[in-house]
Amino acid sequence: GRARQRQSAAEAAAAAAAAAAADFECVSLGLLAYSVMGVKGLQQFVDHICPAVKVWVDLKEMAEQHQRSHPECSPVVAVDTMACLRYWYTPEAWVHGGQWREYLDSLKRFVNAFSTAGIGLVFFIDGVIEQKKRDEWIKRRLRCNLEIAKIFQYIKANACQPGTEMFFIPSGLATFTRFALKSMGINTKCSLREVDYEVANYARLNECMAILSQDTDFLIYDTVPYLSINKLSLENLSTVMYSRGKLCHSLNLRMADLPLLACLLGNDIVPENTVDRLKYRCLDEYLPNGRTTGQRKQMVAAVAHYICSVDHSHRGLREVERNLPCHSDESLLEKGVESYLLPGQSSPWLPRNKISPVTQQCEMPTCLSHRILQMPSRIQLDCILR
Repeated sequence: GRARQRQSAAEAAAAAAAAAAADFECVSLGLLAYSVMGVKGLQQFVDHICPAVKVWVDLKEMAEQHQRSHPECSPVVAVDTMACLRYWYTPEAWVHGGQWREYLDSLKRFVNAFSTAGIGLVFFIDGVIEQKKRDEWIKRRLRCNLEIAKIFQYIKANACQPGTEMFFIPSGLATFTRFALKSMGINTKCSLREVDYEVANYARLNECMAILSQDTDFLIYDTVPYLSINKLSLENLSTVMYSRGKLCHSLNLRMADLPLLACLLGNDIVPENTVDRLKYRCLDEYLPNGRTTGQRKQMVAAVAHYICSVDHSHRGLREVERNLPCHSDESLLEKGVESYLLPGQSSPWLPRNKISPVTQQCEMPTCLSHRILQMPSRIQLDCILR
């Protein structure tokens, strides 16, 4: 009995150590970990319910068109590095980690494919976890801990590597990617605030050709075209472009309504449990006879239909906020909408004349959250090393 308890404790400690090591790396370097963030349910909607939003594009043709319309600058793609790690890291023996030479070759092939077509790349790496997103970040890290524990349990039970359905990016990959790109002389930027915001703003200010990522937040920002890394084919340089215009047309919304749509669906600022009740009420009103069973796929359309019925003004936003739980922040939706506004942009949902200011980037504040900085105890490490 005691032997079994020690064995279980060692397994749990190993899982905790692996998870904590990954978490510590992310905090110490300011790197958001490995799950793709975005708007809840929006990716499934554009993939399965509204495929018209997805438009296949030839990047060489896109670059030629961009060059004609912007003769003063070469076509450049802003790359959301963290969203691309899974695309670059494809070894069969993934559970062992490493495989750095193969990974470096993958990065070189990626960069060369674009440079051969005359397309420049700027890589953005997460460099900060903003205070307003840390609660959601912590929840994601705890879910990662559970996934890592499942991997250890599988290895213990089967004495072999799990299938790709349990794939988890190894600790250290994000750090290595940054230094690998720098060693190749590639333009690499480490963000000093929310990386999605910095990518969207940089691409817009510098008239980039597109953004390459797999994060539905880029469908919400009013910036340059958003391309899918998951659908990218290096052989013929083609991929899917997610069209904001087609999304608005299909939902009968305006571009200025997309930030509110993202907030009511749930994102990194507005927790999903805060808007769940309102979402299901929208679904009840949207579907005939209240037949909501098995109809979550219609949630995006239902919320968009609700937005259309609200006065498009700050007063209308206040009306929506009154439908949220009484314990929630009264200005939560206002903060969420404002988070999608790039410098100089405004929104009808915010107070009149409120324009997102052009702010200077600042240093990352010291993180004091003990929930983030927890590391395995010495006893746990001793169990692992025995």
